[in-house]
Amino acid sequence: MKVGMLLSRVRVEEKLLLEEFGRRGLQVTRIDDRDVIFELGRNNLKFDVVLERAINHSRALYALKLLNDAGITTVNTYRVADNCGNKIITSSLLARDNVPSPRTLIAFTPESALQAIEEVGYPAVLKPAVGSWGRLLSLVSDRYAAEAILEHKEILGSYHHSIFYVQEYVEKPGRDIRSFVVGDECICAIYRYSDHWLTNTARGGRAENCPVTDEIAALSLAAARSVGGGVVAIDLLENERGLLVNEVNYTMEFRNSIDTTGVNIPARIVDYTLQQGEQVGRSSAA
Repeated sequence: MKVGMLLSRVRVEEKLLLEEFGRRGLQVTRIDDRDVIFELGRNNLKFDVVLERAINHSRALYALKLLNDAGITTVNTYRVADNCGNKIITSSLLARDNVPSPRTLIAFTPESALQAIEEVGYPAVLKPAVGSWGRLLSLVSDRYAAEAILEHKEILGSYHHSIFYVQEYVEKPGRDIRSFVVGDECICAIYRYSDHWLTNTARGGRAENCPVTDEIAALSLAAARSVGGGVVAIDLLENERGLLVNEVNYTMEFRNSIDTTGVNIPARIVDYTLQQGEQVGRSSAA
């Protein structure tokens, strides 16, 4: 089987994945998104399956589109990357499928965004449609803060600041939950503790093992199905209403979750990637 890995640079996660492929006797071709050139209408990349591990969302998204249109199987697909990479699309899909999520309002002007914030109530959370690692998220405490942040966004003027994603602030017990879904299974989960309202481990959050309950598994799989399945990480919030899906991530980091959960996450991802490649091989042979 010919396996490719789309990446920007080799981080801890990519190193672990490459080592796992090596243990299976497979040599993986690295597709560096800083160097690769796609020629439209001509498939010059011959792979059975490509595992996407790029850092840059735009590069990942368009590379997956071009690979999929050339008939190459990818993990994850362009559809999943597009659905997860934009919070508005993600939240819309979750709402469509009645997956419990925080109340979310979308507005297109600073004036309507201010109205949406006040309708949700203070504090409210203002997020960019596209972004990761908790960057550019704002916890809006009152009208003065809302007016200042909206003015800054209007003056910044980029595409990412021209659509306003407003979400209710969900009080959590000093932690949230990140679960990991591979195919049809929620393989493990962690608690992410932090004194800050943002609990991302990339921003200093502390990870502990979280037992995968029936509720966590069912909600995680429902969220994964909404965005198209594959290999995703689900951010869950604990609330008096029950668990709520906050976000779905398609190029998940997992370095802090392997020892924490005792689950060999890279091995599970490699298993799933090879299964997808084998399915294509069987279809071609038939």
